Amino acid sequence: MVINTQAKPRLLKFYSFQVRYPEPLLLPSFVTIQQVLGQFPRRDQALPPEKHQELVRGVFQLLSARPDSVSNFVEVDAIFGPGMKMVYKHLATLYFVFVFDNSENELAMLDLVQVFVETLDRCFKNVCELDIVFNFNKLHTILDEMILGGQVIETSSEEIMKSVEEIARLEKQSSTTSLIPKSISERFSR
Repeated sequence: MVINTQAKPRLLKFYSFQVRYPEPLLLPSFVTIQQVLGQFPRRDQALPPEKHQELVRGVFQLLSARPDSVSNFVEVDAIFGPGMKMVYKHLATLYFVFVFDNSENELAMLDLVQVFVETLDRCFKNVCELDIVFNFNKLHTILDEMILGGQVIETSSEEIMKSVEEIARLEKQSSTTSLIPKSISERFSR
């Protein structure tokens, strides 16, 4: 979750994973959670936008009331349910927020937030809110290179940047590739 200081969400990404219980449930995993008021949505149920807004509002109210001198780790049982924690980083006008359960290591999550921010800084040369607003596809690409289905797959900023640059190169190459032979396209361009 990336939120600006006026409580506008700039990135919301939900991950969930399935565990073995008598009835199939989706339990929360990473970045933000699909658990609202102790009820887990089933696989075929999407979280309604109102719940997204409620979660963002709750997280923002919690973060905006915290002084800068306190820890970046917060227990968020009241917002996401029992056993949930949140780690955040406040930079300029943005809050970078990851929510996770008790099975995750807090310091590893803080490091992951740091890798995410470092990668964004490398990509955008001092990331700001406008970079996120106007380049949301690249933001999703970076996050997708770091996390797959709620599981961390890469923690090296350099490796993530190599992958993002390769994807950008392939996209550029595919957009310049024409399916029309040159002889035909030259004939019609005159």
